Amino acid sequence: MTTALAAGTAALVARAAEPDFAAWRRTIVRLGGCTNPIHLVGMATIYDTTTGAALLSYGSDVYGGRLLTACGNRRATVCPACSSLYRADTYQLVRAGLVGGKSVPGVVSGHPRVFATLTAPGFGPVHTRRERDGRVRACRPRRAGQCCPHGTPAGCLERHPADDPRLGEPLCPRCYDYAGAVLWHAFAGRLWHRFGLELRREVARRAGLSRSEFGEVARLSYAKVAEYQRRGLVHFHAVIRLDGPDGPDSSPPGWATVPLLVDAVRAVAGRVRLTAPGADVVGPRVLRFGTQVDVRPVTSYRRGAGERPASAGAVAGYIAKYATKGAESAGAVDGRIHHARDMVMLPVRAHVLRMIGTCWWLGGLPEFEPLGLRRWAHMLGYGGHFSTKSRRYSTTLTALRQTRADHRAEQQRASLGLAGHPTITVGEWRYAGRGYSPEAALLAASVREGGGLHGA
Repeated sequence: MTTALAAGTAALVARAAEPDFAAWRRTIVRLGGCTNPIHLVGMATIYDTTTGAALLSYGSDVYGGRLLTACGNRRATVCPACSSLYRADTYQLVRAGLVGGKSVPGVVSGHPRVFATLTAPGFGPVHTRRERDGRVRACRPRRAGQCCPHGTPAGCLERHPADDPRLGEPLCPRCYDYAGAVLWHAFAGRLWHRFGLELRREVARRAGLSRSEFGEVARLSYAKVAEYQRRGLVHFHAVIRLDGPDGPDSSPPGWATVPLLVDAVRAVAGRVRLTAPGADVVGPRVLRFGTQVDVRPVTSYRRGAGERPASAGAVAGYIAKYATKGAESAGAVDGRIHHARDMVMLPVRAHVLRMIGTCWWLGGLPEFEPLGLRRWAHMLGYGGHFSTKSRRYSTTLTALRQTRADHRAEQQRASLGLAGHPTITVGEWRYAGRGYSPEAALLAASVREGGGLHGA
């Protein structure tokens, strides 16, 4: 047993002997295993809204004079417990937009919808794992003796295992276009926005309508998530749906079909372009999506293993899975870099360090200052949201959280004997720090291992 663990165990045993142990334990357990809770100080009062009488007052007097609340971080590497809750909420949000529920009518399951994956373009050959018919193929087969301008072999005949640390690394770092990769990341969010605008125009054109006429009879909705690849660039995975003019409540017109939507997505993904700034510094860059575009119909039920359409549940689970991941899944770090000297000790592979360094270098030039590349260097230049949705796609994360908060409030009123009373809680709280004491950290770890949930 380590010294820290022994100290925490001894402190927990001592705490168990104190009179307020049960209340203190409930304070920790209800956080569901959150790794870095927020401390608040203050007080709140529950009032009867009919009479105005104060029914109950409480303050931050359980955990050392502080009230603890979960951090709510979506990233699994920062807080597994809170990210698990975020993932579950995202699953419900995406699934509701496919089959209904959570205030979304069930008829939405009959609307045309596809699951699309838009990739990043190539900025240079990288080591990859290729499979066909269940067999691992050679990484990049090339004729013997072929080399790049820097004398590095242009191919790789190895069959890389899944855990090979070279996966995602460029064959020749000097040939790799790091400036282009970083600028693509900086504009990826805008590229998606342009894709959405052009997709509406393309669907309208295929239906023989003007843009204004399209808005009167149909609406496009989506939910998407960004996923980092081993090469350090994001993919966009998105559910795209065609509704009537009022969203999921209204039926789409007869011409709105899945094949039309599939073809439109493919056409627009290959056509959207943006021009990057700073051409006089790093050369001209035309930013676009990669040539690998996958668009599949979404079904409301599970098909056989060999079927191409994706089921609603599988799509929702896939998107929710990546909503809790960040650049650390590509080998980057999960915290901001504040000084150039911080890069010296970063525990990252060479390719990732070069992307971070390129962000820092470009971010210091006036031409690229508006992009905030130094701020997003730890994200390899990508400063966009990891999960987004259009307004009419389905419910919102805020609504799901409010429903959960209302349920907990009702449970609290029942435990206080106030069930049925029309009440309102008025409080004043301020930030007072974060984290656990050693004994609380030990208890929180046991909650995580036991699969505890927030509100337990």
